[in-house]
Amino acid sequence: MKLGYIDDVKLLLLGCGNMGSALLQGWLENGFQLSNLTISDPYPSTYVKELEIRGAAVNPDQIAQPHVVILAVKPQMLEAVTPTLSAFNNGETLFVSIAAGIHIEVIQGMLGHNAPVLRAVPNIPAIIGKGVTAYAAAQSVTATQRALAETLLSTSGKTVYLSNEKDIDAVTALSGSGPAYIFHMIEAMAAAGEALGLCAEVSMVLAKATVEGAGALANCSEQTVSTLRENVTSPNGTTAAGLDVLMNSSNGLSKLMAVTMQAANDRSIALGSVEKFLKVNAT
Repeated sequence: MKLGYIDDVKLLLLGCGNMGSALLQGWLENGFQLSNLTISDPYPSTYVKELEIRGAAVNPDQIAQPHVVILAVKPQMLEAVTPTLSAFNNGETLFVSIAAGIHIEVIQGMLGHNAPVLRAVPNIPAIIGKGVTAYAAAQSVTATQRALAETLLSTSGKTVYLSNEKDIDAVTALSGSGPAYIFHMIEAMAAAGEALGLCAEVSMVLAKATVEGAGALANCSEQTVSTLRENVTSPNGTTAAGLDVLMNSSNGLSKLMAVTMQAANDRSIALGSVEKFLKVNAT
């Protein structure tokens, strides 16, 4: 996919850590011009410094009015950085926030009345173009701005539009934090393989490839994941024996995953309820 009609869009990336870098790689791989990119980061990485050499503006003294501002800083840093962005709130600049837990209305309170803010939850597989980003938009975001954001976010994988911002807490618990759950599952499978006598290297290769293959099959198959599971499970076979443990109604994987995601969901809600992030704007 090429960015096409937004080749001339001026973009300000505020923060270029893991997720900011992941999104940025997707844009550059799809033809975004470095000359249209400004990065503001107090501690630029080696990657960012290389981009500066190639033509991106990094921490300039003055920043021209951008078409899009990506807020990729940590949530606790938002209040400190948004005052300098308020000058861009003329309705023409779209603000896209990936700061975990911070509501659209809170960001609008920092930037100024009715700022066009879109709140997105990408995940780390965006680094390889296999991410998924769910997003919600303020009413002040125009159709053109939403299409622009959709184009930018889709370079890193799939996108899902949320009509209700409240769903973002559940999305954060599922797809935002989900990759870490899968990484730990790989660790657990590999460790279990070692306990059964496999060497560490072989066990890890098998665990990674199994998760990768199962995920790819689930994604491309027209069958439901339940059907795919049933297809692998022979009556009284080895898979059935394993699933008897995993699918135990009282302490199986479904129960554990529900508790896990509830904890992540609750933490997302707690982050968004911290009143110190809200700066009341008189306008």
